[in-house]
Amino acid sequence: MLNYFLPNEHVKSIFDIHPAVLKDKGIKGIITDLDNTLVAWDVKEATSEVIQWFKLMREHGIKVTIISNNNQERVKVFSEPLDTPFVFSARKPLSKAFKTTAEKMDLKNEEIVVIGDQLLTDVLGGNFAGFYTILVVPIVQTDGKITQFNRRIERRILSYMRKKGKISWED
Repeated sequence: MLNYFLPNEHVKSIFDIHPAVLKDKGIKGIITDLDNTLVAWDVKEATSEVIQWFKLMREHGIKVTIISNNNQERVKVFSEPLDTPFVFSARKPLSKAFKTTAEKMDLKNEEIVVIGDQLLTDVLGGNFAGFYTILVVPIVQTDGKITQFNRRIERRILSYMRKKGKISWED
């Protein structure tokens, strides 16, 4: 059961995820979280670096969809200027939004990577749905109330997995 909380990879940020490496793994699509994965949870719009990252993925033929538990206005304001499909109120870690997104992308599970900053929503949901998962370090150390609660649980899970030798990276 705890293996569902283990990402396939751990990186510092989305900028450590390169299209050539993804393509070598057969990845053609990215399902990414928004808050604290792409930008800080309280930043409304994409930074110039994030815009470039999306452009780079597009240039390499990698489809990107944003899926967030946040409300429609928050996700729409961020995603529309990027001309990127999005799902709001996704109810992660439930797998329905992940599977529906994969169908809309017209890709197989093994062709998609899920990227996010939370074990309890992004990694767990991506793993349950059968995708390759990459955990990124949260952009900022502050969070909304629900996420603060999730982080406490995550710290316990990570501590346990570290003691069992299942992970080697630092928080």
